[in-house]
Amino acid sequence: MPTPQRVCFQLQVKPELLDEYIARHSPVRPEMLAEIAASGRRNYSLFLGEGGRLIGYYETDDDAAAQAYLAASPVAARWEAEMAPYFTGLDGRPDQAATPLTEIFHLADQLADAEPTDEPTTEESTTS
Repeated sequence: MPTPQRVCFQLQVKPELLDEYIARHSPVRPEMLAEIAASGRRNYSLFLGEGGRLIGYYETDDDAAAQAYLAASPVAARWEAEMAPYFTGLDGRPDQAATPLTEIFHLADQLADAEPTDEPTTEESTTS
């Protein structure tokens, strides 16, 4: 099984539209939920910070394919057209134009890299 890509992004919701934006996601329309799942995105979350800072996170096996699927989806196009007015500083559809964030730490990856191996280290092999 391929290692999933972890994708995190940031958007800015207009502060005066926060309550309405939250209401639009409580819940999201079932047909849009189905399109997100069909695109290959999973473990998808949105987090709202102070002043309308929105952080999104999802995992996928192929982010380019997920992006292409949603870009071609009439359901996603309608939803994104409805969501676009809620954001500031956005050029294009929110699902296509969000600012990606760079991952600098992931616990599971670092734990896996730190696991001891059965192979001797260079120092151990030269002192034996």
